[in-house]
Amino acid sequence: MHTIDLIIFLLFTLGVVVMGSSFFHKGTSSEEYTSANHSLPGWVVGMSIFSSFVSSISYLGYPGSAYAGNWNSFVFCLSIPIAAVIAANWFVPFYRKQNTVSTYQFLEERFGLWARIYASVCYLLTQVARTGAIMYLLAVPMNILLGWDMKTVIIVTSIAIIIYSVLGGIKGVVWTEAVQGFIMIGGALLCLVLLWVNMPQGIGKAIEMAGEEGKFSLGSYSLTDWSTSTFWVCMIYGIFTNLQNYGIDQSYVQRYHTARTEKDARFSVLLGGWILIPVSLLFFLIGTSLYCYYSQQPGVLPEGLKADYVFPFYIVNALPTGVTGILVASIFAAGMSTIATSITSSSTVILTDYYERMRTNADDKEKVRVLKVSGIIVGLLGMLVAIALINVESILDTWWKLSSIFSGGMLGLFLLGFLTRRVSNKAALIGALAGIMMICWISAYNWVGLPNPHIHSYMAIVLGTATIFFVGFIAGLFLKGDKAEAIDNNNHDNRPATGKE
Repeated sequence: MHTIDLIIFLLFTLGVVVMGSSFFHKGTSSEEYTSANHSLPGWVVGMSIFSSFVSSISYLGYPGSAYAGNWNSFVFCLSIPIAAVIAANWFVPFYRKQNTVSTYQFLEERFGLWARIYASVCYLLTQVARTGAIMYLLAVPMNILLGWDMKTVIIVTSIAIIIYSVLGGIKGVVWTEAVQGFIMIGGALLCLVLLWVNMPQGIGKAIEMAGEEGKFSLGSYSLTDWSTSTFWVCMIYGIFTNLQNYGIDQSYVQRYHTARTEKDARFSVLLGGWILIPVSLLFFLIGTSLYCYYSQQPGVLPEGLKADYVFPFYIVNALPTGVTGILVASIFAAGMSTIATSITSSSTVILTDYYERMRTNADDKEKVRVLKVSGIIVGLLGMLVAIALINVESILDTWWKLSSIFSGGMLGLFLLGFLTRRVSNKAALIGALAGIMMICWISAYNWVGLPNPHIHSYMAIVLGTATIFFVGFIAGLFLKGDKAEAIDNNNHDNRPATGKE
Protein backbone atom coordinates (compact mmCIF):
# COMPACT_ATOMS: atom_id res chain seq x y z
CA MET A 1 0.00 0.00 0.00
CA HIS A 2 1.42 3.36 -1.05
CA THR A 3 2.37 5.81 1.68
CA ILE A 4 -0.17 8.36 0.41
CA ASP A 5 -2.96 5.78 0.62
CA LEU A 6 -1.90 4.82 4.12
CA ILE A 7 -1.90 8.47 5.20
CA ILE A 8 -5.40 8.98 3.76
CA PHE A 9 -6.69 5.91 5.57
CA LEU A 10 -5.09 6.87 8.90
CA LEU A 11 -6.34 10.46 8.64
CA PHE A 12 -9.84 9.16 7.99
CA THR A 13 -9.75 6.85 11.00
CA LEU A 14 -8.36 9.61 13.22
CA GLY A 15 -10.96 12.04 11.88
CA VAL A 16 -13.79 9.68 12.75
CA VAL A 17 -12.51 9.25 16.30
CA VAL A 18 -12.07 13.02 16.75
CA MET A 19 -15.51 13.82 15.32
CA GLY A 20 -17.31 11.23 17.42
CA SER A 21 -15.42 12.25 20.56
CA SER A 22 -16.14 15.96 19.98
CA PHE A 23 -19.69 15.46 21.24
CA PHE A 24 -18.37 14.62 24.70
CA HIS A 25 -19.07 17.04 27.54
CA LYS A 26 -19.06 16.51 31.28
CA GLY A 27 -22.66 17.43 31.88
CA THR A 28 -24.13 14.78 29.56
CA SER A 29 -27.33 13.31 30.98
CA SER A 30 -28.38 9.71 30.50
CA GLU A 31 -31.26 10.86 28.29
CA GLU A 32 -28.92 12.85 26.07
CA TYR A 33 -26.50 9.93 25.96
CA THR A 34 -29.17 7.47 24.81
CA SER A 35 -31.58 9.63 22.78
CA ALA A 36 -29.71 12.90 22.06
CA ASN A 37 -32.58 14.71 23.84
CA HIS A 38 -34.72 14.11 20.72
CA SER A 39 -32.76 16.84 18.90
CA LEU A 40 -31.40 15.39 15.65
CA PRO A 41 -32.58 16.29 12.11
CA GLY A 42 -34.40 13.59 10.18
CA TRP A 43 -31.85 13.43 7.36
CA VAL A 44 -29.00 12.82 9.83
CA VAL A 45 -30.90 9.98 11.52
CA GLY A 46 -31.80 8.57 8.09
CA MET A 47 -28.16 8.51 6.98
CA SER A 48 -27.30 6.84 10.29
CA ILE A 49 -29.90 4.12 9.65
CA PHE A 50 -28.49 3.66 6.15
CA SER A 51 -24.95 3.33 7.52
CA SER A 52 -26.15 0.69 10.00
CA PHE A 53 -27.50 -1.34 7.09
CA VAL A 54 -24.22 -1.22 5.17
CA SER A 55 -21.58 -3.09 7.15
CA SER A 56 -18.17 -4.14 5.88
CA ILE A 57 -19.81 -7.48 5.08
CA SER A 58 -22.16 -5.73 2.65
CA TYR A 59 -19.38 -3.60 1.19
CA LEU A 60 -17.38 -6.70 0.30
CA GLY A 61 -20.16 -9.29 0.13
CA TYR A 62 -22.48 -7.65 -2.41
CA PRO A 63 -19.76 -7.18 -5.08
CA GLY A 64 -18.50 -10.69 -4.29
CA SER A 65 -21.99 -12.15 -4.72
CA ALA A 66 -22.49 -10.38 -8.06
CA TYR A 67 -19.02 -11.41 -9.23
CA ALA A 68 -19.50 -15.09 -8.42
CA GLY A 69 -23.16 -15.35 -9.45
CA ASN A 70 -25.92 -12.94 -10.37
CA TRP A 71 -28.11 -10.29 -8.75
CA ASN A 72 -30.28 -12.69 -6.77
CA SER A 73 -29.10 -11.14 -3.47
CA PHE A 74 -30.22 -7.71 -4.70
CA VAL A 75 -33.81 -8.87 -4.17
CA PHE A 76 -33.16 -8.63 -0.42
CA CYS A 77 -32.40 -4.94 -0.86
CA LEU A 78 -35.58 -4.41 -2.90
CA SER A 79 -37.59 -5.62 0.11
CA ILE A 80 -36.27 -2.93 2.45
CA PRO A 81 -38.57 -0.07 1.31
CA ILE A 82 -41.60 -2.33 1.94
CA ALA A 83 -40.51 -2.87 5.55
CA ALA A 84 -39.58 0.83 5.85
CA VAL A 85 -43.09 1.96 4.85
CA ILE A 86 -44.64 -0.39 7.43
CA ALA A 87 -42.22 0.86 10.10
CA ALA A 88 -42.78 4.54 9.30
CA ASN A 89 -46.55 4.21 9.54
CA TRP A 90 -46.88 1.89 12.55
CA PHE A 91 -43.66 1.13 14.42
CA VAL A 92 -42.29 4.68 14.68
CA PRO A 93 -45.47 6.25 16.13
CA PHE A 94 -45.82 3.32 18.52
CA TYR A 95 -42.29 3.58 19.94
CA ARG A 96 -42.23 7.39 19.99
CA LYS A 97 -45.14 7.29 22.43
CA GLN A 98 -43.42 4.87 24.81
CA ASN A 99 -42.02 6.40 28.00
CA THR A 100 -38.64 4.70 27.62
CA VAL A 101 -35.91 4.31 25.05
CA SER A 102 -35.86 0.56 25.73
CA THR A 103 -37.34 -1.56 22.97
CA TYR A 104 -38.10 -4.47 25.27
CA GLN A 105 -40.11 -2.81 28.04
CA PHE A 106 -43.14 -3.25 25.77
CA LEU A 107 -42.66 -7.03 25.84
CA GLU A 108 -42.62 -7.03 29.65
CA GLU A 109 -45.80 -4.95 29.81
CA ARG A 110 -47.45 -7.27 27.32
CA PHE A 111 -46.24 -10.73 28.33
CA GLY A 112 -44.25 -10.41 31.53
CA LEU A 113 -40.62 -10.19 32.62
CA TRP A 114 -39.60 -13.45 30.89
CA ALA A 115 -40.33 -11.92 27.46
CA ARG A 116 -38.19 -8.85 28.16
CA ILE A 117 -35.28 -10.90 29.47
CA TYR A 118 -35.48 -13.35 26.58
CA ALA A 119 -35.46 -10.61 23.93
CA SER A 120 -32.80 -8.45 25.58
CA VAL A 121 -30.42 -11.35 26.24
CA CYS A 122 -30.79 -12.53 22.66
CA TYR A 123 -30.13 -9.00 21.43
CA LEU A 124 -26.98 -8.59 23.53
CA LEU A 125 -25.59 -11.96 22.43
CA THR A 126 -26.35 -11.12 18.81
CA GLN A 127 -24.63 -7.73 19.01
CA VAL A 128 -21.47 -9.04 20.66
CA ALA A 129 -21.17 -11.77 18.05
CA ARG A 130 -22.05 -9.37 15.23
CA THR A 131 -19.38 -6.94 16.40
CA GLY A 132 -16.82 -9.72 16.46
CA ALA A 133 -17.83 -11.11 13.07
CA ILE A 134 -17.69 -7.73 11.34
CA MET A 135 -14.35 -6.87 12.92
CA TYR A 136 -12.98 -10.27 11.92
CA LEU A 137 -14.22 -9.99 8.33
CA LEU A 138 -12.83 -6.46 8.17
CA ALA A 139 -9.38 -7.65 9.21
CA VAL A 140 -9.21 -10.64 6.83
CA PRO A 141 -8.82 -8.75 3.53
CA MET A 142 -6.44 -6.26 5.15
CA ASN A 143 -4.26 -9.18 6.20
CA ILE A 144 -4.39 -10.98 2.86
CA LEU A 145 -4.01 -7.97 0.59
CA LEU A 146 -1.96 -5.53 2.68
CA GLY A 147 -0.07 -7.89 4.97
CA TRP A 148 -1.34 -6.23 8.15
CA ASP A 149 -1.42 -8.43 11.23
CA MET A 150 -5.05 -9.39 11.90
CA LYS A 151 -4.87 -9.09 15.67
CA THR A 152 -3.32 -5.64 15.38
CA VAL A 153 -6.05 -4.47 12.98
CA ILE A 154 -8.76 -5.84 15.26
CA ILE A 155 -7.32 -4.35 18.47
CA VAL A 156 -6.49 -0.90 17.09
CA THR A 157 -9.79 -0.50 15.24
CA SER A 158 -11.79 -1.77 18.23
CA ILE A 159 -10.12 0.71 20.59
CA ALA A 160 -10.74 3.58 18.16
CA ILE A 161 -14.44 2.73 17.84
CA ILE A 162 -14.87 2.24 21.58
CA ILE A 163 -13.31 5.64 22.30
CA TYR A 164 -15.65 7.73 20.16
CA SER A 165 -18.72 5.58 20.88
CA VAL A 166 -18.28 5.88 24.64
CA LEU A 167 -17.29 9.55 24.67
CA GLY A 168 -19.83 10.84 22.15
CA GLY A 169 -22.84 8.71 23.05
CA ILE A 170 -25.68 8.22 20.58
CA LYS A 171 -25.37 11.79 19.29
CA GLY A 172 -21.73 11.34 18.37
CA VAL A 173 -22.39 7.95 16.80
CA VAL A 174 -25.34 9.15 14.69
CA TRP A 175 -23.55 12.24 13.35
CA THR A 176 -20.40 10.23 12.65
CA GLU A 177 -22.41 7.54 10.86
CA ALA A 178 -24.06 10.19 8.69
CA VAL A 179 -20.64 11.40 7.52
CA GLN A 180 -19.42 7.82 7.07
CA GLY A 181 -22.48 7.15 4.92
CA PHE A 182 -21.48 9.87 2.45
CA ILE A 183 -17.90 8.53 2.40
CA MET A 184 -19.17 5.04 1.61
CA ILE A 185 -21.37 6.28 -1.23
CA GLY A 186 -18.67 8.52 -2.67
CA GLY A 187 -16.04 5.79 -2.55
CA ALA A 188 -18.25 3.20 -4.24
CA LEU A 189 -19.38 5.65 -6.94
CA LEU A 190 -15.81 6.73 -7.68
CA CYS A 191 -14.71 3.10 -7.94
CA LEU A 192 -17.50 2.21 -10.40
CA VAL A 193 -16.72 5.18 -12.64
CA LEU A 194 -13.01 4.30 -12.80
CA LEU A 195 -13.86 0.65 -13.40
CA TRP A 196 -16.05 1.53 -16.37
CA VAL A 197 -13.53 4.01 -17.79
CA ASN A 198 -10.76 1.39 -17.66
CA MET A 199 -12.83 -1.54 -18.96
CA PRO A 200 -10.49 -3.28 -21.46
CA GLN A 201 -13.06 -3.68 -24.27
CA GLY A 202 -15.39 -0.86 -23.29
CA ILE A 203 -18.50 -0.74 -21.13
CA GLY A 204 -20.77 -1.73 -24.05
CA LYS A 205 -18.98 -5.04 -24.48
CA ALA A 206 -19.06 -5.61 -20.74
CA ILE A 207 -22.84 -5.12 -20.58
CA GLU A 208 -23.30 -7.47 -23.53
CA MET A 209 -21.10 -10.12 -21.89
CA ALA A 210 -22.90 -9.83 -18.55
CA GLY A 211 -26.30 -10.09 -20.20
CA GLU A 212 -25.36 -13.18 -22.21
CA GLU A 213 -24.08 -14.95 -19.10
CA GLY A 214 -27.14 -14.11 -16.97
CA LYS A 215 -25.23 -11.90 -14.54
CA PHE A 216 -28.20 -9.53 -14.16
CA SER A 217 -30.66 -12.29 -13.25
CA LEU A 218 -32.66 -11.84 -10.03
CA GLY A 219 -33.14 -15.60 -9.72
CA SER A 220 -35.92 -18.04 -10.50
CA TYR A 221 -39.51 -16.84 -10.19
CA SER A 222 -40.82 -20.30 -9.32
CA LEU A 223 -43.69 -20.35 -6.81
CA THR A 224 -43.18 -24.02 -5.94
CA ASP A 225 -39.45 -24.18 -5.22
CA TRP A 226 -38.78 -23.12 -1.61
CA SER A 227 -35.50 -25.00 -1.18
CA THR A 228 -33.36 -22.59 -3.20
CA SER A 229 -32.89 -18.82 -3.13
CA THR A 230 -35.53 -17.94 -5.71
CA PHE A 231 -36.75 -14.38 -6.21
CA TRP A 232 -39.71 -14.96 -3.91
CA VAL A 233 -37.69 -16.69 -1.18
CA CYS A 234 -35.27 -13.74 -1.08
CA MET A 235 -38.08 -11.19 -1.16
CA ILE A 236 -40.09 -12.77 1.66
CA TYR A 237 -36.93 -13.37 3.71
CA GLY A 238 -35.95 -9.73 3.21
CA ILE A 239 -39.31 -8.38 4.30
CA PHE A 240 -39.32 -10.41 7.52
CA THR A 241 -35.67 -9.70 8.31
CA ASN A 242 -36.14 -5.97 7.86
CA LEU A 243 -39.37 -5.96 9.84
CA GLN A 244 -37.28 -7.50 12.58
CA ASN A 245 -34.72 -4.69 12.25
CA TYR A 246 -37.29 -1.93 12.32
CA GLY A 247 -39.61 -3.53 14.85
CA ILE A 248 -37.50 -5.14 17.58
CA ASP A 249 -33.85 -4.12 17.04
CA GLN A 250 -32.73 -1.70 19.77
CA SER A 251 -30.28 0.09 17.48
CA TYR A 252 -33.07 1.08 15.07
CA VAL A 253 -35.72 1.83 17.67
CA GLN A 254 -33.26 3.97 19.61
CA ARG A 255 -32.80 6.14 16.54
CA TYR A 256 -36.54 6.80 16.37
CA HIS A 257 -36.14 8.57 19.72
CA THR A 258 -33.20 10.72 18.59
CA ALA A 259 -35.19 12.56 15.91
CA ARG A 260 -36.69 15.96 16.75
CA THR A 261 -40.27 15.04 15.94
CA GLU A 262 -42.31 12.00 14.96
CA LYS A 263 -42.41 13.39 11.41
CA ASP A 264 -38.60 13.55 11.34
CA ALA A 265 -38.38 9.99 12.69
CA ARG A 266 -40.74 8.67 10.02
CA PHE A 267 -38.80 10.52 7.33
CA SER A 268 -35.52 9.06 8.60
CA VAL A 269 -36.84 5.51 8.32
CA LEU A 270 -38.01 6.07 4.75
CA LEU A 271 -34.78 7.85 3.78
CA GLY A 272 -32.56 5.14 5.24
CA GLY A 273 -34.55 2.44 3.46
CA TRP A 274 -34.91 4.06 0.05
CA ILE A 275 -31.32 5.29 -0.22
CA LEU A 276 -30.10 1.74 0.18
CA ILE A 277 -31.60 0.75 -3.19
CA PRO A 278 -29.32 2.87 -5.44
CA VAL A 279 -26.31 2.29 -3.17
CA SER A 280 -26.81 -1.49 -3.23
CA LEU A 281 -27.21 -1.23 -6.99
CA LEU A 282 -23.79 0.42 -7.03
CA PHE A 283 -22.25 -2.55 -5.23
CA PHE A 284 -23.85 -5.10 -7.55
CA LEU A 285 -22.79 -3.12 -10.61
CA ILE A 286 -19.24 -3.09 -9.24
CA GLY A 287 -19.31 -6.87 -8.78
CA THR A 288 -20.64 -7.55 -12.29
CA SER A 289 -18.22 -5.04 -13.79
CA LEU A 290 -15.32 -6.72 -11.98
CA TYR A 291 -16.38 -10.04 -13.49
CA CYS A 292 -16.25 -8.51 -16.99
CA TYR A 293 -13.03 -6.64 -16.23
CA TYR A 294 -11.08 -9.71 -15.16
CA SER A 295 -12.74 -12.05 -17.67
CA GLN A 296 -11.25 -9.86 -20.40
CA GLN A 297 -7.83 -10.12 -18.70
CA PRO A 298 -7.28 -13.80 -17.88
CA GLY A 299 -4.42 -14.58 -15.52
CA VAL A 300 -4.45 -11.24 -13.70
CA LEU A 301 -6.27 -12.50 -10.61
CA PRO A 302 -4.32 -14.78 -8.24
CA GLU A 303 -5.43 -18.37 -8.61
CA GLY A 304 -7.98 -19.45 -6.00
CA LEU A 305 -8.83 -15.92 -4.86
CA LYS A 306 -12.24 -15.92 -3.15
CA ALA A 307 -15.03 -13.91 -4.76
CA ASP A 308 -15.36 -11.68 -1.69
CA TYR A 309 -11.72 -10.65 -2.05
CA VAL A 310 -11.85 -9.68 -5.74
CA PHE A 311 -13.09 -6.18 -4.93
CA PRO A 312 -10.35 -5.50 -2.32
CA PHE A 313 -7.78 -6.93 -4.75
CA TYR A 314 -8.95 -4.48 -7.42
CA ILE A 315 -8.86 -1.59 -4.94
CA VAL A 316 -5.28 -2.28 -3.94
CA ASN A 317 -3.84 -3.27 -7.32
CA ALA A 318 -5.77 -1.40 -10.00
CA LEU A 319 -6.83 1.97 -8.59
CA PRO A 320 -4.65 5.08 -8.70
CA THR A 321 -2.69 6.17 -5.65
CA GLY A 322 -4.93 8.15 -3.35
CA VAL A 323 -8.12 6.54 -4.60
CA THR A 324 -7.04 3.27 -3.00
CA GLY A 325 -6.78 5.01 0.36
CA ILE A 326 -10.29 6.46 -0.07
CA LEU A 327 -11.78 3.05 -0.89
CA VAL A 328 -10.03 1.30 2.01
CA ALA A 329 -11.34 4.08 4.25
CA SER A 330 -14.84 3.45 2.82
CA ILE A 331 -14.68 -0.22 3.75
CA PHE A 332 -13.59 0.68 7.25
CA ALA A 333 -16.36 3.29 7.44
CA ALA A 334 -18.92 0.57 6.77
CA GLY A 335 -17.55 -1.63 9.53
CA MET A 336 -16.94 1.12 12.08
CA SER A 337 -20.45 2.55 11.77
CA THR A 338 -22.11 -0.81 12.37
CA ILE A 339 -19.90 -1.66 15.34
CA ALA A 340 -20.43 1.76 16.95
CA THR A 341 -24.17 1.23 16.64
CA SER A 342 -23.93 -2.14 18.38
CA ILE A 343 -21.90 -0.67 21.25
CA THR A 344 -24.24 2.24 22.01
CA SER A 345 -27.45 0.24 21.66
CA SER A 346 -26.13 -2.63 23.80
CA SER A 347 -25.06 -0.29 26.59
CA THR A 348 -28.55 1.21 26.53
CA VAL A 349 -30.12 -2.24 26.90
CA ILE A 350 -27.84 -3.06 29.83
CA LEU A 351 -28.88 0.16 31.60
CA THR A 352 -32.62 0.20 30.90
CA ASP A 353 -33.39 -3.52 30.99
CA TYR A 354 -31.12 -4.60 33.85
CA TYR A 355 -29.30 -1.96 35.89
CA GLU A 356 -32.27 0.35 36.43
CA ARG A 357 -34.34 -2.61 37.60
CA MET A 358 -31.76 -3.45 40.27
CA ARG A 359 -30.89 0.14 41.19
CA THR A 360 -34.16 2.01 41.12
CA ASN A 361 -32.69 4.93 43.05
CA ALA A 362 -29.60 5.44 40.85
CA ASP A 363 -28.93 9.09 40.02
CA ASP A 364 -28.25 10.34 36.50
CA LYS A 365 -24.46 10.50 36.88
CA GLU A 366 -24.42 6.87 37.93
CA LYS A 367 -26.51 5.93 34.90
CA VAL A 368 -24.09 7.70 32.55
CA ARG A 369 -21.18 5.84 34.14
CA VAL A 370 -23.00 2.54 33.62
CA LEU A 371 -23.61 3.40 29.96
CA LYS A 372 -19.94 4.16 29.38
CA VAL A 373 -18.60 1.14 31.25
CA SER A 374 -21.12 -1.12 29.49
CA GLY A 375 -20.05 0.27 26.11
CA ILE A 376 -16.41 -0.48 26.87
CA ILE A 377 -17.24 -4.03 28.00
CA VAL A 378 -19.37 -4.77 24.92
CA GLY A 379 -16.67 -3.39 22.62
CA LEU A 380 -13.94 -5.44 24.29
CA LEU A 381 -16.06 -8.59 24.19
CA GLY A 382 -16.63 -8.05 20.48
CA MET A 383 -12.89 -7.60 20.01
CA LEU A 384 -12.19 -10.89 21.81
CA VAL A 385 -14.79 -12.68 19.67
CA ALA A 386 -13.10 -11.31 16.53
CA ILE A 387 -9.69 -12.56 17.70
CA ALA A 388 -11.20 -15.95 18.57
CA LEU A 389 -12.60 -16.23 15.03
CA ILE A 390 -9.18 -15.95 13.38
CA ASN A 391 -8.66 -19.04 11.20
CA VAL A 392 -11.87 -20.64 12.52
CA GLU A 393 -14.40 -19.86 9.79
CA SER A 394 -16.83 -22.59 10.89
CA ILE A 395 -17.68 -20.50 13.98
CA LEU A 396 -19.16 -17.85 11.70
CA ASP A 397 -21.54 -20.32 10.07
CA THR A 398 -22.49 -21.68 13.49
CA TRP A 399 -23.25 -18.26 14.90
CA TRP A 400 -25.26 -17.16 11.86
CA LYS A 401 -27.55 -20.14 12.46
CA LEU A 402 -27.85 -19.36 16.16
CA SER A 403 -28.57 -15.68 15.48
CA SER A 404 -31.34 -16.76 13.13
CA ILE A 405 -32.85 -18.74 16.01
CA PHE A 406 -32.65 -15.78 18.39
CA SER A 407 -33.83 -13.07 16.02
CA GLY A 408 -36.69 -15.11 14.63
CA GLY A 409 -38.07 -15.62 18.10
CA MET A 410 -37.75 -11.92 18.91
CA LEU A 411 -39.68 -10.81 15.83
CA GLY A 412 -42.48 -13.32 16.28
CA LEU A 413 -42.94 -12.38 19.92
CA PHE A 414 -43.05 -8.69 19.08
CA LEU A 415 -45.67 -9.16 16.34
CA LEU A 416 -47.75 -11.34 18.64
CA GLY A 417 -47.84 -8.55 21.21
CA PHE A 418 -48.17 -5.72 18.70
CA LEU A 419 -50.97 -7.17 16.56
CA THR A 420 -53.09 -9.00 19.15
CA ARG A 421 -54.90 -7.88 22.30
CA ARG A 422 -55.95 -11.00 24.18
CA VAL A 423 -53.03 -13.43 23.92
CA SER A 424 -51.92 -14.34 27.45
CA ASN A 425 -48.44 -14.68 28.91
CA LYS A 426 -48.58 -18.48 28.87
CA ALA A 427 -49.95 -18.57 25.33
CA ALA A 428 -47.12 -16.30 24.16
CA LEU A 429 -44.56 -18.56 25.84
CA ILE A 430 -46.05 -21.62 24.12
CA GLY A 431 -45.94 -19.80 20.78
CA ALA A 432 -42.33 -18.70 21.33
CA LEU A 433 -41.20 -22.24 22.16
CA ALA A 434 -42.99 -23.65 19.11
CA GLY A 435 -41.46 -21.00 16.85
CA ILE A 436 -37.96 -21.58 18.16
CA MET A 437 -38.31 -25.31 17.52
CA MET A 438 -39.43 -24.56 13.96
CA ILE A 439 -36.44 -22.28 13.39
CA CYS A 440 -34.05 -24.84 14.89
CA TRP A 441 -35.41 -27.53 12.59
CA ILE A 442 -34.94 -25.43 9.45
CA SER A 443 -31.61 -23.88 10.45
CA ALA A 444 -29.88 -26.80 12.17
CA TYR A 445 -31.74 -30.02 11.39
CA ASN A 446 -28.47 -31.83 10.67
CA TRP A 447 -27.12 -30.97 14.14
CA VAL A 448 -29.86 -32.88 15.94
CA GLY A 449 -30.50 -35.67 13.44
CA LEU A 450 -33.91 -34.45 12.21
CA PRO A 451 -35.14 -35.07 8.65
CA ASN A 452 -34.26 -32.48 6.01
CA PRO A 453 -37.21 -30.04 5.70
CA HIS A 454 -36.15 -29.18 2.12
CA ILE A 455 -36.70 -25.53 2.85
CA HIS A 456 -34.07 -22.87 2.28
CA SER A 457 -32.53 -21.56 5.50
CA TYR A 458 -33.68 -18.06 4.53
CA MET A 459 -37.22 -19.21 5.34
CA ALA A 460 -36.35 -19.99 8.97
CA ILE A 461 -37.24 -16.51 10.22
CA VAL A 462 -40.40 -16.47 8.07
CA LEU A 463 -41.82 -19.79 9.24
CA GLY A 464 -40.54 -19.30 12.78
CA THR A 465 -42.26 -15.93 13.07
CA ALA A 466 -45.49 -17.30 11.57
CA THR A 467 -45.40 -20.27 13.97
CA ILE A 468 -44.95 -18.06 17.03
CA PHE A 469 -47.80 -15.82 15.95
CA PHE A 470 -50.37 -18.44 15.01
CA VAL A 471 -49.53 -20.97 17.75
CA GLY A 472 -49.55 -18.18 20.33
CA PHE A 473 -52.84 -16.81 19.01
CA ILE A 474 -54.53 -20.22 18.98
CA ALA A 475 -53.17 -21.07 22.44
CA GLY A 476 -54.59 -17.77 23.63
CA LEU A 477 -58.08 -18.93 22.72
CA PHE A 478 -57.76 -21.79 25.21
CA LEU A 479 -55.89 -19.96 27.98
CA LYS A 480 -58.27 -17.11 28.67
CA GLY A 481 -57.84 -17.35 32.42
CA ASP A 482 -54.31 -15.93 32.33
CA LYS A 483 -54.67 -12.15 32.27
CA ALA A 484 -52.69 -10.39 29.53
CA GLU A 485 -51.88 -6.79 28.90
CA ALA A 486 -53.81 -5.12 26.09
CA ILE A 487 -52.09 -2.83 23.65
CA ASP A 488 -54.29 -0.67 21.49
CA ASN A 489 -52.18 -0.15 18.38
CA ASN A 490 -54.46 2.50 17.01
CA ASN A 491 -54.04 5.00 19.83
CA HIS A 492 -50.93 3.41 21.43
CA ASP A 493 -52.54 3.19 24.84
CA ASN A 494 -50.43 1.03 27.14
CA ARG A 495 -53.00 0.66 29.92
CA PRO A 496 -53.65 -2.91 31.15
CA ALA A 497 -56.74 -4.64 29.84
CA THR A 498 -59.68 -4.63 32.23
CA GLY A 499 -61.30 -7.71 30.81
CA LYS A 500 -64.54 -5.73 30.29
CA GLU A 501 -63.93 -4.53 26.75
